Amino acid sequence: MLLENEMIICRCEEVTYKQLTETAEKYKCASRELKLRTRAGMGYCGGRTCRTMVDNIAHSFNGNERDCAQLTLKYQPPIRPISFGDLGDVKK
Repeated sequence: MLLENEMIICRCEEVTYKQLTETAEKYKCASRELKLRTRAGMGYCGGRTCRTMVDNIAHSFNGNERDCAQLTLKYQPPIRPISFGDLGDVKK
C-alpha cells in the first residue's frame, strides 16, 4: 500500500496517487477541479500521460454524482511541431 500511495501519476508536476486520491475524497471534485487543485495534467506534456488516470480517480471517488464520466480532461498539442535539430540548435 505504501508504494501505491507514493506512485507518481503526473511526472511533469510530480503529483502522487496519494495526493490525487486525498484531494478527490476531500473535495468530491470532478476531474477538471481535481486537475486545478493538484496541477496534475498541467505540466510540460499537457496531460498526455496522466489524463486518463486523473479522470479515473475522480470518477472512482465521485461516481455519477457530478457527471464525472462525461467531463473528461483535454490535452492540447503544441502550436506547431519542432524538429529535434531545431530544439537542440544543431546546424546542418
